[in-house]
Parts: sequence; structure tokens; C-alpha cells
Amino acid sequence: MMAEERRHAPDEPASADVDSGGGSAADSAAELPEGPGSGPAQGSGEGPAAAPGRGGDDEPYASLLDLPLSSDLNRIGEQLHALARAQRTLQELLQAVVNITGELELPAVLRRIVRTAMDLVGARYGAMGVLDQEGRLLEEFIPLGLTTKELADLEGVELPRGRGLLGHLIHHPEPLRVKDISRHPESAGFPPGHPPMRSLLGVAISVRGRIYGNLYLSERKDGQPFDRHDEGVIRALAGTAGVAIENARLYQQVRNSSEQFQRLLLPRLPDLRPFTAGAAYRPASAPAAVGGDWYDAMLLPGGACAAVIGDVVGHDLRAAADMSQIRNMLRALYYDPGAAPSTSLARLDRIMNAALDEAPVATALLARLEPADGTWQLRWSSAGHPPPLVLLPDGRVRYLDMEPGLPLGVAPDLPRPDHCRPLPVDSTVILFTDGLVEVPGQPLDRGLDALAVTASRLVGLAPEDLCHALVAHRPGNGHDDKAVIALRTPPLTSYGSS
Repeated sequence: MMAEERRHAPDEPASADVDSGGGSAADSAAELPEGPGSGPAQGSGEGPAAAPGRGGDDEPYASLLDLPLSSDLNRIGEQLHALARAQRTLQELLQAVVNITGELELPAVLRRIVRTAMDLVGARYGAMGVLDQEGRLLEEFIPLGLTTKELADLEGVELPRGRGLLGHLIHHPEPLRVKDISRHPESAGFPPGHPPMRSLLGVAISVRGRIYGNLYLSERKDGQPFDRHDEGVIRALAGTAGVAIENARLYQQVRNSSEQFQRLLLPRLPDLRPFTAGAAYRPASAPAAVGGDWYDAMLLPGGACAAVIGDVVGHDLRAAADMSQIRNMLRALYYDPGAAPSTSLARLDRIMNAALDEAPVATALLARLEPADGTWQLRWSSAGHPPPLVLLPDGRVRYLDMEPGLPLGVAPDLPRPDHCRPLPVDSTVILFTDGLVEVPGQPLDRGLDALAVTASRLVGLAPEDLCHALVAHRPGNGHDDKAVIALRTPPLTSYGSS
């Protein structure tokens, strides 16, 4: 009976049941050597061991008839291979989730989603198309995988806007898997210089129930078309991608709100003519990291101009509130032209200690440019703040590195030093906070040197443009807010000499 079942099994040819000598497989099995102590069956159950399923699970095979069929083995092998692939894909997908959700800058998130999708299915090319507000066309297109030569060949070619198969996915946001793009009825072809692409896998990405964009993949590196497994993996990734995009957008909103709040606390520089001035501020990279950096400037009687920069310790609303109070108090103090900068800082320190419930710790530098003896004099006092950077008309830069004094809120009764340095016309005094030069784990001198080199390359810029360029250069690591203010000395006219 077993032999008949095997003889007619659909997955195995009938000839497999016959050996080369013409005998049956059962005859061949009967000729197998018997184990020690075994003998012919006597009806007592003590003969040769029965085959599995007929005499016990632990008994060995008695006949080749009981071995699994080759087709069964193939099927088992395929299932094991599929299981191993699924486990491997799951691990890769979990790692992909970690990679994508660990980024908060939206442009970086979008690129990472594309790169991750390419890696998961072994695609040579990938792209993200971001829809416009109406959801009808592509507002942004981010391609990856193109070689330098391929990019050069596409120079001057307009990025896709959503025609052909890309448009099909926009209007029908179900997963799209195409073996041969050229044969698809909605294919619009490729522009001149576009690398050849045959296969396509497209999946829509939704954010809060609205289609945000589409993820496109083309050309598996092994030359095979995308299969159902690839589609399932990318659909799973698309769900995570939607969450990551939403997180990045929320992060951007919170950061913009924090920056707007901080800027409302900072003054808008008044008209300081004949001086040319500029200022810039950039918040910390962390969301809601409202900082305590500030700057201010005003004209004083007698043709002088005062500028101040400071940094309250902390990155929260309390630091921002303390910054606002300190800035307003100091503005009233340094308007007195007869008081030296050190005197104004000492008075501020004592007022802070007496008037504030918990006096904050802050650094500050108060500088005053005033005409004297046919030149400009820079007078300044520092409360633990980085030194002024002077950009001379000939492009040379130098730090006025003198005794900084103690920060505010540490020892209000200790005396503070004053410093003075003559400056030629068209010199630029740059005051900045430590966020512009500090990098954790690196010497402060390295950040100061980097800032000086950058300033020397920007000697021709107006103070406003210079400040924005210095902040954008970001020698710091972005984890601290940063502020900078610059004053340029004017010609010594009768206004400046009076």
C-alpha cells in the first residue's frame, strides 16, 4: 500500500520507485543489513524495529520507504529559507526604525528614509517625492543612488513633477509594483540623460491620515523584479516613515516657537549712525531650548557707542526671563557716560544680588567706543566672558585677551578690571557668546582660532552680513544658543570729535 502511494505521488516520477536492477524499492530495503542481535520477525514484537508512526517515535527507520520525499525536503528547505529571510528582514526593519526615528531635522529624515528603503530591498535607486499643499503635484523630489556621471548627465533637467507612473501613484496611493516600466500603459518615459530603469516599487507615505509623499525604488541590484516580500517590507517602513516625518515637523514647529520667543526678548538694534552695526542670534538645536544669550547697543552722549553681550547660565524659560531682567537693568546703568564699564557691571552685580530672589549666574562683556585724541578708544570690562575679537581694516584679526573678571552672581563685592585699546577707523569689534566657539571635549582655543580664521575671510562684509555669516559658520556644535554683535568705527568727523 505504501509502495502504491509513493508510486503515484504527484511530485515524484514513477521511475523513482524502481532501482537499477529492476527490483522494487521494498526488495532493496529488505536486503539492508540488520542490527546486532536482531532477527526475523517472529510475531512477538522482538524483530526489527518498526518504522516511525508504526511502532514508536524513537524507533529508527526500517525502510527507505519511510524517508521523506525529495520534494518534501525541498519544500522544507524553502520554508526554512523564507523564515530566515523574514527574521533577517525583521531585524533590519527594526534597525531601520531606530535609524529613522533618531533623526529630527526634516531634510535629513527624508533622505534617511530613502536610503533605508534602498538598503532593505537592495535597490540601486531610490527617491522621495513630497506633494504640494493641494496633493496634486510633487513639490520636492529627493533622488538617491545616482552616480556623479548620472547626475552630470541630468544637469539642467527639471525634476519630476508627477506625470506618468509617478502621477499614477499620486492619484491612486496604493502600492505600485511594475516589472517593466516601459510596458506600463501610464509610463511617460524618461528625459534625455536619465539612466535606464526597468522595475519600480512605489509606496505612499501618510502623515496624520493625509498623503505626504511617495517613496520610489527602482532596479534591484540582483537584477530581479521587486516581489511581494519587498512590497511588504516597504509598506511597513512607510508607516514608520510617516511617524518620523510628523516628529520632525513637530520638532521644527517647537523650535521655531522657541526661537520666536527668544527673539521677542532680544532688542532690535536702534539707529547707531555714524557707526555701522549688526547682530545675529541662533537658538540651540534642541527643541524648546530657550537660552539666556543676549546683546544690546545704544548711542551715548559725546559721540560714543556702547555694546553689550551676555549669557545667563541655563537653557529654559527661567534663563530667558533672567536674561531679560539683566539686559534691562544694565541698559539703564551703562547709559551713564561718566561711569567706567567695570563700574556699570559692579553695580549690576550688586543690584542682582539684592533685588532678585535667586540671583542667576551670568557672563557679560560691556564695551564702549569713544573718540579720543584723533582716534577711537575701545574701553571694556568683562564678567567672565570670552574676549572681544577685533577685525582691522587690513584684514588682520586679534583677540583682546585680558583679565576677564568673575561672572555676575558669584562675588558682587570684588572689584572688576577695566581695559582700553586704541583702534583705527574702519575697525570692527565683534562680541560673541561661547556657543559660537565651544565644542565639548575640545580645547576652547581651537574654537576661538576657527572663529578668527572665519572672520578674517569675511573682512569685506558689512557688520550685519558678517554676524549672520559667523553664526551660520557654526564653529560650535549647535547644542548651545549663540549671539554675536559687531560695531564698525566710522571716520572721525566733527560729530565723533565733539
